[in-house]
Amino acid sequence: MTESHLEELVPEQEYVGLLGDHAQEFFRLANGLMASGDDVWRKRHFFQAHTEADELEVFLDDYGARYNRTYHLFTELVASIRGFAIGGLSVAHLTGRLDDYGVLVDLAPDVRSEATAAIESARSFIQGTLRTLFQALTGEAANLGLNVPSDVAARATFAKRGQRYRLPRNLDQEELQDEEQRIAEVCTKYLQACKMFEEANVRPIDSATERENFLRSHCLEEHARVYEATVHNLQSAYDTYIKNTVLEGRDQRLPRLRGHISCCLHMLEVVTQLTHFVERHESGARTDAAEKSLATIVDPAKVREITLNKMLVWADTILRMGSELARDLLPSYTNVQTLEIELEEGVTVHARPASLIMAIVNHHGTPVEFEIAGQRCNAGSILELMIAIGSNPDERNYTLHGDERPLRDLKLLFEHRLGEDGIGLLPSSLDYLKNS
Repeated sequence: MTESHLEELVPEQEYVGLLGDHAQEFFRLANGLMASGDDVWRKRHFFQAHTEADELEVFLDDYGARYNRTYHLFTELVASIRGFAIGGLSVAHLTGRLDDYGVLVDLAPDVRSEATAAIESARSFIQGTLRTLFQALTGEAANLGLNVPSDVAARATFAKRGQRYRLPRNLDQEELQDEEQRIAEVCTKYLQACKMFEEANVRPIDSATERENFLRSHCLEEHARVYEATVHNLQSAYDTYIKNTVLEGRDQRLPRLRGHISCCLHMLEVVTQLTHFVERHESGARTDAAEKSLATIVDPAKVREITLNKMLVWADTILRMGSELARDLLPSYTNVQTLEIELEEGVTVHARPASLIMAIVNHHGTPVEFEIAGQRCNAGSILELMIAIGSNPDERNYTLHGDERPLRDLKLLFEHRLGEDGIGLLPSSLDYLKNS
């Protein structure tokens, strides 16, 4: 019996027909988008472009076209269209929801104009880039001898969108257990996200060289994905524990805070896609010929300018402008108290007890300040704790400021000698520390 191979080589000329047949719907959609003139692409157009490009890219990858000299550039153009379409989807969604998010009311009129202009600049750049990429892909298809249809996909229409409707919001809901605590946790995480951007020193940069250096140091794709994931997790926590709850209905500050989160998130989604394009363009993943061709189609310097000055800077600005809301909300949903502690003889706060203090603070998710000899630090940071305690090694009296819930558990921890007699002897209410 003859053994058959799992894979069989397809002659390049034979693949032309296969690819042409599979790409028919993609090119019909491209024809419709290209014929749109100055019409603004909306969310569904970017979504359709992404969907068709993604399906076509899968087909190309199934045949290994990315590693074939003849089809490599075609594949990279399709991949680039997919990536820019994802970014366009995010910015179009943001444009359509900007008023609903309520973010603009927190901005001064001049800042509001700058923000909307930056968003429109990013949307226009992405749409223009996609048009250029579609043109380049159509030209490459002709070079390959593909049968490119001339008709337009029926769904690539630009009819004006009518009035948006929604059902009445009248679902009765019971308050979640510890709902106020969840709000306090989200506000705390929001402020931590603001600090993350503050430490990155995000700022507009006019010089192309300085901008490139800044992005290489602070916003490579790996950084961009961390920024996006941090804010995405923040929005997920809000939607899981706060959205559509009784408290949200009573306090209009909460949906406004969510608006700042969502606005920032969509901008960061664009940042991720643009940084991915630039890094892929410069990583050597493409052939030299493909990289040179793409550089003439999409200017990397312009991509960086949109990435930093139009999206990342405004994501940071929108998030920081919501920080006052978060700070204003915290006292409303926490019962801030003061706890005085005197260490027992024979007990010291070294690394292990400090890690338990930090674990309690982080478990409850609300800020606790640790004060020693007039010096205050964040009790949720083991580094800050150890520095403060190490600077005052003979001090035996501490003061803790924070919400009653973490302070209650911290009081128990100190009463049980910071777990020095064995973590198993701590009260059952502190069982979560056993995994810390």
